[in-house]
Amino acid sequence: MSQYTIHPIVMGTKVFDKSMMTYQFGNGEPFTIPIYCWYLKGGDKKILVDTGEMMPIISEEREKNIGGKIYTFEEGLARWELTPEDIDIIIHTHLHNDHCENDYKCTNAEIYVHKKELEHIHSPHPLDFRYIEDYILEVEEAGQIKIVTGDQEILPGIRVIHTPAHTEGGLSIEIETTGGKAIITGFCLLKENFYPPKQITAMEIEVIPPGTHINVNEAYDIMLKIKEAADILIPLHEPEFASVNSIPS
Repeated sequence: MSQYTIHPIVMGTKVFDKSMMTYQFGNGEPFTIPIYCWYLKGGDKKILVDTGEMMPIISEEREKNIGGKIYTFEEGLARWELTPEDIDIIIHTHLHNDHCENDYKCTNAEIYVHKKELEHIHSPHPLDFRYIEDYILEVEEAGQIKIVTGDQEILPGIRVIHTPAHTEGGLSIEIETTGGKAIITGFCLLKENFYPPKQITAMEIEVIPPGTHINVNEAYDIMLKIKEAADILIPLHEPEFASVNSIPS
């Protein structure tokens, strides 16, 4: 079985109320999250998890807030001597716009997406404005989409787990590394969600669900399952990875 190294690349940011990440906690606290593209290096395929924003805001203030540099898609890939055309496989955690805006540049990639995400991006609920089908139409018409309907091995050492916490078709990515089993969460949250402060754990609450979710109780249970399964836990928007070149380091 192949073992991989995970390379986080910041390809965007968002600034909003922290409770967008931490359900009913951090209300009124401004917070900056990094938006990542993750390069999985190890086999004979060049693999990305998500593709980030097309035109990220790059500013000293945002870089200071996340503790790392923000790149355009091309700049971020070039750090690892890659171009968009080099990418063989993209695996999507979900299809909110900030996770798929650069897909169309990867003209040679197979793109793995859960069936429910395709359904929602073409017919989103009015409350879920983050689905924008323009970002997926080109690759869909080109026949690049590979539909996932449940847990599935993508390649030896890389497996997706259906985790409908943040979106109905959310996929967490399980990756074999030299440090054990790493899991990139398929739902948008921080390390603090998995390791809450004492004022939360004192209420016998083990984790904080995502601020936006499908069903809060189910999201809580899914988080516990992923936390238990991972040797290396990688919350999708955790700022500490903005300054990390490789996982494991």
